[in-house]
Amino acid sequence: MPGDDATRNFHRAMPFAEVLGIEVVTLGAAEVKARVAWDASRCTAGGILHGGVLMALADSCGGYCAFLNLPEGAGGTATIESKTNFLRGVGSGGVTATSTPLHTGRQTVVVETELRDDDGRLVAKTTQTQAVLAGR
Repeated sequence: MPGDDATRNFHRAMPFAEVLGIEVVTLGAAEVKARVAWDASRCTAGGILHGGVLMALADSCGGYCAFLNLPEGAGGTATIESKTNFLRGVGSGGVTATSTPLHTGRQTVVVETELRDDDGRLVAKTTQTQAVLAGR
């Protein structure tokens, strides 16, 4: 399990992840797992975690997963398509995103991310396509 260094590196790569309070749980090419805690400042009406927070968690986790699966010589990655299905609201605890690569090609990387609440219930599912950017 990664320590604080993995979370700091994640935040350096994506400063917005630090703003959201995302913490790294697992970090590797086969799986990237990160968590965000419920907080009233991240909610919409009725104390439910905002969908934008969930999408940002999925995009951050999926983007890092894509980065770890880039072909040799690639310069980076950028999200070009993302589809999220929301299945339930989160009113307490937190959400953990688990991203796994579905396709790792020369021009695109496709990643699937499941978001689960602290009870293990599926909150949302995201599939995203990341463009492989040319090396510098």
